[in-house]
Amino acid sequence: MGNAHEIVRTRVEGGGAGAGSDADPITTEVIRRGLEAAADQMRLALRRTAFSILIYEMTDFAAALYDRNVRLLAQGQAVPLFMGTLSFAIEASLETIGGEENLEPGDVIINTYGYEIGSHPQDVTVIAPGFIDDTLVGYAAIKAHHLDVGAKEMYSTDTTDVFQEGMILPSLKLYRRGELQEEIYRTALANSRLPKLLGGDLNAQVGALRTGLSGLYRVIERYGLARFEDAVERMFDHGEALARQVLETIPDGTYVGHGAIDSDGISDELVEIEARLEVSGGNVVVDMTDTLPQRPGSINCPLPSTVSAVRCAVMALVGGSDQSANEGYFRPIEVRTRPGTLYHPLPPAPIFMYWWGAQALVDVIHRALADAMPEAVPAGNGGDLLFVQFWGTGEDGSFWGDGMDHTVGHGADFGGDATAPFMHIAGSGIRNTPQEIWEIRRPFVVEKFEFAPDSSGSGRFRGGPGIDYWYRAVEDCYLTLPFERVKTAPWGLHGGADGRANGFRIVYPDGSAEEHDKVTGLFVPKGSVLQVRAGGGGGYGSPSERDPDAVHDDVREGYISEEAARASYPHAFEEGSTT
Repeated sequence: MGNAHEIVRTRVEGGGAGAGSDADPITTEVIRRGLEAAADQMRLALRRTAFSILIYEMTDFAAALYDRNVRLLAQGQAVPLFMGTLSFAIEASLETIGGEENLEPGDVIINTYGYEIGSHPQDVTVIAPGFIDDTLVGYAAIKAHHLDVGAKEMYSTDTTDVFQEGMILPSLKLYRRGELQEEIYRTALANSRLPKLLGGDLNAQVGALRTGLSGLYRVIERYGLARFEDAVERMFDHGEALARQVLETIPDGTYVGHGAIDSDGISDELVEIEARLEVSGGNVVVDMTDTLPQRPGSINCPLPSTVSAVRCAVMALVGGSDQSANEGYFRPIEVRTRPGTLYHPLPPAPIFMYWWGAQALVDVIHRALADAMPEAVPAGNGGDLLFVQFWGTGEDGSFWGDGMDHTVGHGADFGGDATAPFMHIAGSGIRNTPQEIWEIRRPFVVEKFEFAPDSSGSGRFRGGPGIDYWYRAVEDCYLTLPFERVKTAPWGLHGGADGRANGFRIVYPDGSAEEHDKVTGLFVPKGSVLQVRAGGGGGYGSPSERDPDAVHDDVREGYISEEAARASYPHAFEEGSTT
């Protein structure tokens, strides 16, 4: 639409040199588990040494191991959407430095360029090549969200180009042959309002890379490189087979999903999106070529995150395995984009809120397949991580900053009610920050943290309830709010009702109040109360089919008021129904 750029096709090719590997299945399984353990050790090492709440409490990062051909071997259990972007970051970094021949043992590359790492510069990406006897055997990579890397504000909803979004470090060697490059390190810290946190988190990432490579070396040295590579090919083939086993159950055809993003941060208009899926014989093509042109606001989603969102959406439906995904799982999936559009923007278009385009795409893909896979696709969810970034100056004059996500209600599905609050599936490895930690670390008192009655979508199975979070500021501060799904409620499926939409309200000390969805640098006077309304999930199936006992249980538990229950489930209050 509106440009002549050719269509870009992104897919993982199968049938490599080791395709059809006859590696011993027991050995392959031991190697797979060893790689998963090594990736998980990266995750643990990072959490135990990081300085920022976002990393050690919220786990807002991804850690993974790749082979020499930049194929995913194993991933730590953290943010799924980040995972699919790391291969793009490695490949882009290799191209920038002139190829793998310019790598040496002990090198560590740092990259904050959004169009290469697939997200805003705050998601600092570090990459370390792994060598055994001067032979390159793979890579360790970590992407982690840092609190501040010198953007126009610590977090922004109103950027208009990438140069406002934070410092750009375009695939530079932070370490050469194991030696820290002091000039680059000092430059990075000089571009942060919180240099101590940036330095601490960056050092934690580097240490975790080394932990991951050590685990990779142990596996390879135990079995030998040739035997290891043969087992990896069989591992990939098995992952592909598991994915196809599920995808082949989808009837061949074309499926179209529609959705909307509340705004792009500049204008207030809804941004309509569409995903077209072509399913044939276990292969899935997600075609985004007819999406809108790139936006003036920062919801543009770079190609790496678009591909990752598609893979995340499809992998969520595959499920049913105790394995974490590897490169083989992605072989049946192709993504088509057109440069210059919302889901394949070109620099210097702003991308700071790329996440909001990506998570909307995940939901639209699921919505497209809801009728074809009624037992796998849930109703709509709160649709956002409800991130809030705070900052201010303490009584001692020192600058502080922090942020936190909020869990939302998820949609009910074929299997039953959705009861527990979760993060959006694209960020499902992220955890809600404990309220006690928040009160200790930051100038807030938590006044309310509870399920919100009547926030769930009714249905045969009830959506998950939303949550009300109220915070009273005990010092002046500022905040940025990038909330989504405020205008568009989480949808019900197959006759189920919609859930409550997200919302935010600030009540000032004088009693006046304002509602916001996306806002940057909002001043919060001491004594203000911040009211976060996390959305509820949509219902599944007709409310008339709900078991009366379940309705009365919901009333007793406080999920729904009796008045609302009588309106949504009148059959549960008829004479002769169970009470």
